Amino acid sequence: MKKKITKLTALLLASMMLLTGCGGSEEPKENGETVPGESGSKKEESKEADSDEKITDIILPMSVSRELETFNILYAQRAEDSENLTNLVDGLLEVDTAGKLVPCIAEEWGTEDKGLTWTFKLRDGVKWVNVNGEEMADCTAQDFATGLEWVLNFHKNDSANTSMPLEMIKGAKEYYEYTKTLSKEEAYALNADEGSKFREMVGLETPDDHTVVYHCLAEKPYFDSLATYNCLYPAPKELIDQMGVEEYKAINNETMWYNGCYTMTEYLQGNEKVYTKNPLYWDKECTLFDTATFKMVESGDISFQLYESGEVDYVTLGEARLNTIAKNPEDPLYPYLVPDAPQKRSFQFHFNYDKMKEDGTPDTNWNTAIANEAFRKTWWYGLDLSNYFKRFNAINPMICENNFYTMKGLCYTSDGTDYTELVRKELGLAAENGESPVRVDKEKFEQYKKQAIEELTPLGVTFPVQADYYIIASSQTALDSANVLKQVFSDSFGDDFIQLNIKTYIKSLNQEVVQAHLQSFVNNGWGADYGDPQNFLGQELYGYDNADYSKHYSYINEVEETPATKQLLDTYKEYTRLVEEANKITDDLDARYAAYAKAEAYLLDKVLVLPCDYEIGWALSKIDNDTKMNGMFGIQNNKMKNWDTKKSGYTSEEKGVADQIAAFAAQE
Repeated sequence: MKKKITKLTALLLASMMLLTGCGGSEEPKENGETVPGESGSKKEESKEADSDEKITDIILPMSVSRELETFNILYAQRAEDSENLTNLVDGLLEVDTAGKLVPCIAEEWGTEDKGLTWTFKLRDGVKWVNVNGEEMADCTAQDFATGLEWVLNFHKNDSANTSMPLEMIKGAKEYYEYTKTLSKEEAYALNADEGSKFREMVGLETPDDHTVVYHCLAEKPYFDSLATYNCLYPAPKELIDQMGVEEYKAINNETMWYNGCYTMTEYLQGNEKVYTKNPLYWDKECTLFDTATFKMVESGDISFQLYESGEVDYVTLGEARLNTIAKNPEDPLYPYLVPDAPQKRSFQFHFNYDKMKEDGTPDTNWNTAIANEAFRKTWWYGLDLSNYFKRFNAINPMICENNFYTMKGLCYTSDGTDYTELVRKELGLAAENGESPVRVDKEKFEQYKKQAIEELTPLGVTFPVQADYYIIASSQTALDSANVLKQVFSDSFGDDFIQLNIKTYIKSLNQEVVQAHLQSFVNNGWGADYGDPQNFLGQELYGYDNADYSKHYSYINEVEETPATKQLLDTYKEYTRLVEEANKITDDLDARYAAYAKAEAYLLDKVLVLPCDYEIGWALSKIDNDTKMNGMFGIQNNKMKNWDTKKSGYTSEEKGVADQIAAFAAQE
């Protein structure tokens, strides 16, 4: 399962989550001459004394809605879980600040047959420890075999994180299907030892304790990027043997074993988590915190207040708070505004082609309209999201502009060209200018609007077409953003053509809305699991059960062919063919990316989905964002390793954005 997040869910969480946002709407507390980190209960030291001093015990806010659901990294499918667990368990590889693969437990790796076989050489001295940092066992190649067997065992894993190994590793699908035929007891008794059924069927070898070899179904030149994802993480064989399967399924911070940077020494659900530096961690040269504490908070306002009082070391700013500080050079926090780290997600509007009304009957008006290519093209050329971007970045909103499905920075050609640049050229789209959305073209919008009305009116479509957009009922932040979007629709389309209806759900968008097919579209973000366009574009394939978005959001597979839908279905089938052809190219990455760019350009030209935005905001931070891991795939971006810090906080002057903020402050 790939990592996805719904935009309005993200907005709700952004006010409080680690390394994302603070979206409060109240005015900042008055605090006289207070500067970041100077006052409050955490430290009572002067700014002069600690201006350049590093933080050894860091404290960060985290939303109560981002509570852990599992401590078993093999199960983790939510970003909330993996962002925590990546600090507790290490895998084969990790990424550096530029997003480049670097050694982790594997100190060497490579392929000699164009990606058909991959060999990883493990380093000596990697230990499993308990919660107190006491040595329990060596981490060996067998643990990686044990982890993969668990992932591929239907009864052990409940189908979590299976899709990529099933698609890539020889025999993985066959073993997975085999375990389905067994009783729970029979499946639980299986293991990954030499001579086991797993070793007989699955393309994994462990020639010695420090070598893991994977045999792929076909040439997979990007397979090493999968080594940052938890489907290839190790599981301690000795612990599973001791505990049993059911107990290992339910491990917690006190019963699990750790081989990562930290152990979780305290866990109060809904309250606080404390990470403590692993004393036996293999990387003796890295910089770690003595402790890292996450305070669970209920709102962005609370996060901000905690930062203001010196009780937390990082907070991202939402629209209202950012405007308040950035417009007042006299505000003590003004010099400390810095760009936030880009989030590892690309957001898109995903259309529902099989929408239902709340009474359970088909929404024929919407379904007929959205099946029409001219109607969809009015969204591409007409929808100006500039004001919507200001919700995330008031100072530099156009940096959030997204014109692609695949996110920037995922992969590059041999000459260093970003893959999305290939897509841009295929589309004939102008380069982003930082001032206005480059795909908006009012003349073409009017042309396609006229065409859509002419083609749809005889089919019984009435205008304005009603678009139902759902937000969580309890979030004022979500409502504020939705109201901005509603105004954007009105300004862009005119109330006579498309009207956005804001509707609410109580708790679960998926259960209450999406599964019932009620949404006209959702704004979802996708974070890649590995460094290849297939991880993005494969989510929109027609007729594929493991294509997440086409199966669970667009519902294109459930659309019946009629005169009104034939063109839509034919378009999806052609797009699928183009992706399949691109995926066959494994011996030349440049050719592979070029073929994928053609497929993606086709997807966007036909507006089967609509790119929306990137999350790039602003923060108050005592962490240097430039020292964080920056992989556009995998699960490690929030790994608290080699972070540079400064107790007084980083300044806009240090980050080279002081002039940009001053220009914003001077605006009327």
